[in-house]
Amino acid sequence: MLVPRLGEYLVQRGYITELDLQKALAYQQEQMEHDQTYLLGQALIDLKLISRAILDQAVTEQIIQLRSALQAANRNLERRVQERTAELQQALQRLSELSQVKANFVSNISHELRTPLTHIKGYLGLMISESLGPLTPEQRYALTVSQRSASRLEEIINDLIMFSLASKGELSLRLEAVDIKRLGNLAVKTAAEKAAERDVTVHAVIPDDVPPVQADSQKIAWVLSQLLDNGIKFTPAGGRVVLNIKQEIGDLVMISVSDTGIGIPPEKVEEIFEPFHQLDESSTRKYGGAGLGLSLVRQIVEAHGSLIDVQSIEGHGTTFRFPLLAMKN
Repeated sequence: MLVPRLGEYLVQRGYITELDLQKALAYQQEQMEHDQTYLLGQALIDLKLISRAILDQAVTEQIIQLRSALQAANRNLERRVQERTAELQQALQRLSELSQVKANFVSNISHELRTPLTHIKGYLGLMISESLGPLTPEQRYALTVSQRSASRLEEIINDLIMFSLASKGELSLRLEAVDIKRLGNLAVKTAAEKAAERDVTVHAVIPDDVPPVQADSQKIAWVLSQLLDNGIKFTPAGGRVVLNIKQEIGDLVMISVSDTGIGIPPEKVEEIFEPFHQLDESSTRKYGGAGLGLSLVRQIVEAHGSLIDVQSIEGHGTTFRFPLLAMKN
């Protein structure tokens, strides 16, 4: 592709005619029935259409041209690679800047929402306690619903603030010896009410001899709560969610949350950890949520020096599991 073929080159240089070339090619084909290595140059010499000296000169000239063409092609390729690398670096820089802007925006908005929400929750509490006057049963019910919604909104705002901190690399951990058995049982107890509302059973399987783990108590408690809530949300009525904590061989304690829910298609497992992403993003999607929970779960687990593993069978359930380092006695 870089230089003409030998026959074409010889014709271009006037060493042979086009008719000579056709004769030599036909003769080469005949000879190749007996010798597959028979070359065009040899055919030209055997037919006395060209001398050995001229053939050697033509081959040498072709080699020089080919070397020059390859060097030019390499220089061109290197230039294109450099240009493409510069474009990619600029795109990555822009992406990083946009990510930082997004994290700052989320952080600022979340903190701004906190103040009015605190006032709303405060006055709702005063009204429910009848500090501002008596209530009818209907008013009390309406205020109780509003109070639950305000609490849910507060959870979302706190998740947004934690996400913005993680995005900026400011997710700090306070590592200490954590009674993971107590933390797990408490998380299951807290999730029991929500599970009962959906007719889903939730329980813990934790041996008494499970050792403490090295972790941030508050953040691992949040991870357990999030995984349990996630399992409950995606498990149909009559299903179950199980928190299992056990010591593995060595210095690891394995934590897993399993459900009998709808499962995840294999090709979409990685998508569940993308922030602000739902597998069902239609306007009529069945399951709510801001799409932050599992993204934060992964970031918190990885901040502990661990990795979260997902095993799922579509239509049969999902298991999330990750190890934590056990504290030595």
